[in-house]
Amino acid sequence: MKRRQFIKNTAKASAGAVILPTFSIGKLGTSANNRLNIAMIGAGNIAGMAYSGCKGENIVALADVDSRMFGQQVSKFPEIAKAKRFEDFREMLDKMDKQIDAVCINTPDHTHFAATMHAMEMGKHVCTQKPLTHSIWEAQTLQKAKAKYGVVTNMAVQGHTYDGIRQMKEWYEADVFGQINEVHSWKSGPTFETSFPGKWGYWHKMTSFPPEEHPVPKELNWDLWLGPRPADTSFHKFYHPKSWRSYNQFGNGMFGDWMPHIADAPVFILDLYEPVIVELEEKIGGNTWMCPDASRVRWEFKRRGSKAPCTFYWYNGNSDKFKPATPKKWTWSKKLPSGGTLYYGEKNICFTDHRSNNPKLVNKEDMMAFEAEGFPKEKYPRVKGGPFVEWIRAIKGEGPEPGANFDYAAPFTVMMLLGVLASKVGGKIEWHPKKGITNRPELNQFIKGMEPREGWNYGNNL
Repeated sequence: MKRRQFIKNTAKASAGAVILPTFSIGKLGTSANNRLNIAMIGAGNIAGMAYSGCKGENIVALADVDSRMFGQQVSKFPEIAKAKRFEDFREMLDKMDKQIDAVCINTPDHTHFAATMHAMEMGKHVCTQKPLTHSIWEAQTLQKAKAKYGVVTNMAVQGHTYDGIRQMKEWYEADVFGQINEVHSWKSGPTFETSFPGKWGYWHKMTSFPPEEHPVPKELNWDLWLGPRPADTSFHKFYHPKSWRSYNQFGNGMFGDWMPHIADAPVFILDLYEPVIVELEEKIGGNTWMCPDASRVRWEFKRRGSKAPCTFYWYNGNSDKFKPATPKKWTWSKKLPSGGTLYYGEKNICFTDHRSNNPKLVNKEDMMAFEAEGFPKEKYPRVKGGPFVEWIRAIKGEGPEPGANFDYAAPFTVMMLLGVLASKVGGKIEWHPKKGITNRPELNQFIKGMEPREGWNYGNNL
């Protein structure tokens, strides 16, 4: 496809729901065969999801603060071996500006915002791993940046592209449940390891605080890994790789790990974006440094258009105490599974799984009868290929704007992070989307999160 025809087709497809990409013929780095030139910020671990989703495009550059990450997935994705390598994503973007169309951000939560904003400011389309940001202000600012820069955005949450979330929305709008006024989302965990290296999963727990200082691995640029965090933060072997999400200044605990997946369907279907009250009901563990071992948080939502007021609960932990009660009509198993969502409607109770997929009535016999009658007619187009493929199609003008674009992902993230804040400070938070926290104004200092150090300030002009 010739470049002028590519732009012409993109503009035509962009009428209606599709975003018109802001690149120009002179700036577009797309190759003659209509492949995008994509850069990765974060080259290992979760980046495998991005490599797989971007297969067939040109991966032209990789940035990672740990040199071990560059070769971690080359055997599975040999095409990335040809990509140029950088330690600092800012240098990569500045040096390769005209050669990059789009950027995938695969870093720990605390650097999502800086990496995403830097790319957007340069006119790059962005797909950022969940959760979108580490602070409420960062999420709000990325939504403003989307409006300003006009690039195609997406939060890489797989379930938002699955058929189940669309089917559940169709059932709700067909009045299968009546009004839904109570929702319970949960996930077991975290299960912490205390040994080193252990299985080297996502969750490690220190045995002493403040954290002791460990030698920095020779392959790691610790200063760059910290990004906006204070330069005098000492390295601990449990921070990197992977288990950073256990620690408050880098991750968001189980909220950030699983709530974007599990609560995706209820937030999307019921418009659970602007709570009036968020309250910690109970938690176990957690301190200044660590996320909790278990928590239960409640959100209250007023009427939203025709939708009735709704109470939403989030639970995580490793005991039945941090799990909703099993509905009396539940017949799918002896116990509720380790994660999912229950929707209490006037007519029926429904369940979606830990990826907001596979909706079903909680009673197996009722579900069989419902299926025999025939499900409500398909109303929403199904998405094939996952969040990165969806994002790439939108950039090329071959499909609609991604469902988890920042106009959706940012308000969802704000809602989630209010729960994180409540779990840290305890008690009740009364929230107003424009005024902030109204009953405890001293907590508004936490909306922006930790002040970034010099050289890592982004978004203050929005």
